[in-house]
Amino acid sequence: MLLLLAATGAVLHEPLLIPPLAASAALVHSTPQLPLAQPRSLIGGHLLSALGGYLVLAACGNSTWAAALAGGLALGTMMITRTPHSPAAATAVIVVLQSPAPLRFLSLLLTATVLLVSAGIVAGLPRHAPRYPVYWW
Repeated sequence: MLLLLAATGAVLHEPLLIPPLAASAALVHSTPQLPLAQPRSLIGGHLLSALGGYLVLAACGNSTWAAALAGGLALGTMMITRTPHSPAAATAVIVVLQSPAPLRFLSLLLTATVLLVSAGIVAGLPRHAPRYPVYWW
């Protein structure tokens, strides 16, 4: 899965592999039945966390205090929206500390999370493999 992100990023000349996505890949690959690994949580958690990170960045700037606030708010947002995906809290932190261009970052993040879900689906196809996803929504 991580090689897929790295290869796609190389083809696009854009970084697709960020640390939170490595943790997401580990969840999808090693524990595909957990709610944290399901597409709703993986994709929704990362996108909501990134959006929250941009809101905190706009309101508070890019300090470590703001990054900590963004991570905490991301966790709360994911709980409220039923999209729990703990690695996504780090996505909010990255947004605050790195200040990436929003449209570029969000489109790359969406691409990367969809690729992770797709790779999980393919990995779950053999009969001996755990079924993935367990549910979509």
